[in-house]
Amino acid sequence: MPSRTCGLSLAALLALLFLPGCNNTLNPLCGSARPAPLIGSLSPSTMSFAQVQQGSVLIVNGSQFVSSSEVVINAKALSTTVASGQQLKVTLTTGVISGPGPVNVTVHTPSGNSGDLGCTSGGNSSVLVLTVN
Repeated sequence: MPSRTCGLSLAALLALLFLPGCNNTLNPLCGSARPAPLIGSLSPSTMSFAQVQQGSVLIVNGSQFVSSSEVVINAKALSTTVASGQQLKVTLTTGVISGPGPVNVTVHTPSGNSGDLGCTSGGNSSVLVLTVN
């Protein structure tokens, strides 16, 4: 008789665990793997350069943020406050933004210790654009 785990054959269980693109939380073998961050909006989505000069706070809203997630502005990782799994905060200054124009904003989560079990870990979000005028 085939080995079964909770009504699933071993082959079905392995197929579920190693499907490409599966959320690592479904795979108990992924352990400390971290999900890739997802961003949905910026608040504010537009600010003046004068606000940047004063050190304005940018809020990044999304999901799957963890304590090691960082906001990346124009390819520069910034000191980030993780308010929750759905919100990050970062202070924008002239050291990061040198003048008016579009600013690329992403979130980066470093990889966890997932080993080589077919698990993905961490990664970069899509890009949102902050308009600085």
